[in-house]
Amino acid sequence: MELDEGMLEFFRDIAEVLVTRFGVSPAEAVARVNAAYEGAETEPYPDLMCHEFPEFWAYRLYFEPKERRTPDGDPEEDLSGWNARPAPPKGSRFWTISDRPGA
Repeated sequence: MELDEGMLEFFRDIAEVLVTRFGVSPAEAVARVNAAYEGAETEPYPDLMCHEFPEFWAYRLYFEPKERRTPDGDPEEDLSGWNARPAPPKGSRFWTISDRPGA
């Protein structure tokens, strides 16, 4: 998808939350973002989605919805009852960076 620098940074921030909060690799974080937003159209920064913090979107990419909701990034919320969504299949077009250091 076409992104201006501001929106590219916003999506990078979402990936960073996936890495730091949930411990996924950077490659998996990017794959999750790519899979979720493939074909999406955004406006230049700040797109409407920027009214929420990157944490809000990262939690939706990581967790399966339950009763039509997902956690929203509240650091006090108990996440033990939530299930992680499966990552996109390795080798799929969504994995655009390497999982291997230095590769």
